[in-house]
Amino acid sequence: MEDQRLEIAVSYVLRIGVTGAALLVLTGGILYLRQHSGDVADYRVFQGEPAAYRTLHGLLKLKTLRQGQGLIQLGLLLLIFTPIARVALSLFLFLAGRDWLYGVVSAIVLTMLLYSFFSA
Repeated sequence: MEDQRLEIAVSYVLRIGVTGAALLVLTGGILYLRQHSGDVADYRVFQGEPAAYRTLHGLLKLKTLRQGQGLIQLGLLLLIFTPIARVALSLFLFLAGRDWLYGVVSAIVLTMLLYSFFSA
């Protein structure tokens, strides 16, 4: 019974994360198309993403979130954080259930995920 509750809790985290990310990307895509439907693409000069989209602080500004590209970026960031949240929840639930072996394995996996995310 304990394993079933763990699976249900993890499935909720994954469903909420993926659904939230999909809704943010969809809303951002619609907003982006409404704002830039008449723009003509110029592929002769490369233009990277604006600096506001490169940091979490810049991304969460209200001005950035009013733009479609900001919502798309936020949705993709949520999609990236979803597996990290799943492993963190698993770690918490394993330690709460005194399952030390799986707790240690989850802690190692979470450490590797966070290290790879923040060191890049």
